[in-house]
Amino acid sequence: MLDIHPNTAALFYKKVRQIISFHLALQVIEVFDGCIELDESYFGGVRKGKRGRGAAGKVSVFGILKRGGNVYTVVVEDTKSSTLMPVIPRKNCARQHCLYRYI
Repeated sequence: MLDIHPNTAALFYKKVRQIISFHLALQVIEVFDGCIELDESYFGGVRKGKRGRGAAGKVSVFGILKRGGNVYTVVVEDTKSSTLMPVIPRKNCARQHCLYRYI
């Protein structure tokens, strides 16, 4: 059909996703003005046998929800507060007292 290599198509598709992700991340500050709720979740299949705590080997996803509004999610390395605090828009922490934190 287009006579391009599958690797080229995958690379192009990856670049398009990165551009979309970048532009959406720029809009996060405007979207989450006011009261927000924060939570993290773990995604991944069940592994046989016991290996550490239940979230070992799973992907951590951090989410921000504006009440009656949008949801923003980001994949994070771990769920420590030092990792999650840069993700939270600063306006919410400084000005609002209705921030619900479970960190």
